[in-house]
Amino acid sequence: MSSNLLSMPKVELHTHIDCSLDFGTAARLKPGMSFEDYQEAFIAPEKCTDLSQFLMCIDPALVLLQTKLALQISVDGMIRQLAADHVVYAEIRFAPHLHTRIGLRTEEVVETVLGQMFESSEREGIYCRLILCTLRHFNEEQSFEVADLVARYQTQGVVALDLAADEANFPLDEHTNAFRRANTLGLNTIAHAGEASGADSVLETLDKLSVSRIGHGVRSVEDPRVLERLIKDDIHLEVCPSCNIQTEIFPRLKDHSLAQLKDAGVKLSLNTDARATTNVSLTQEYERVQKALNWTEQDLITSSQLAIKASFAPDDIKRSVQQKLEAYTVKA
Repeated sequence: MSSNLLSMPKVELHTHIDCSLDFGTAARLKPGMSFEDYQEAFIAPEKCTDLSQFLMCIDPALVLLQTKLALQISVDGMIRQLAADHVVYAEIRFAPHLHTRIGLRTEEVVETVLGQMFESSEREGIYCRLILCTLRHFNEEQSFEVADLVARYQTQGVVALDLAADEANFPLDEHTNAFRRANTLGLNTIAHAGEASGADSVLETLDKLSVSRIGHGVRSVEDPRVLERLIKDDIHLEVCPSCNIQTEIFPRLKDHSLAQLKDAGVKLSLNTDARATTNVSLTQEYERVQKALNWTEQDLITSSQLAIKASFAPDDIKRSVQQKLEAYTVKA
């Protein structure tokens, strides 16, 4: 691992709590677990048949994350990983409804995660904010509930509503009204699209949900009109390269659409998506892109600069992070 890349300050906008349990965290939640057990249960195959198989690999973590203490341990473990990766600002995300199997209310889930997020990030000296996800297979009522949670906690560290999960097999119909409410209330909205489905999914998501960022969006290159729309509307793509290879969107990293998106002038940043499920850190993500696509260190810093600009951080945090990124650029 390059010491330069490890020490480089980074911004991460797209990483899921329930996909990011490292071995130490998982072992605390399930004492007696061996590293081999962890690898088998928590890390997805290097090549999944599709996104659906990848998503099934998250359930072992969800089984463990059903108490306040387990949520606190998982969030603390994740922020330790971010700090070790020299991430200076992160927006972490999760779906509160997935943590209510044994009786927690969604409000308790959100408040527990927020409390631990601020405690751990202050200790580690990084900035973090929280994104709440509704999921493609949720019904309209559940999506409204998530939108209402975003509204309720928007002054306490929650910064956006996200739509995640299997876009190929579940349409947008159940979610359009919740996103309309969120946008009417002036909340930030983002959505996964252009991952399991093609460029049309990105266009439909922009038209029906009016989001300002797209998670993935890597298949936008399949339609020049979609690229034009991304540029015209200043839509930021949260690109997660290693995960895209793992879910067979592209066969190899050198075949990834990153170069086409970047050359077209689309604003984007590099992210891990699923640190445990994909078995990758952001530093490793940077290394892989640098090696496969010949990105320079300045390209990588630019990724973080675009990320903090597109982030939902308060202005004072944006300024602080921008100064750290600029200082590294000068030093380099």
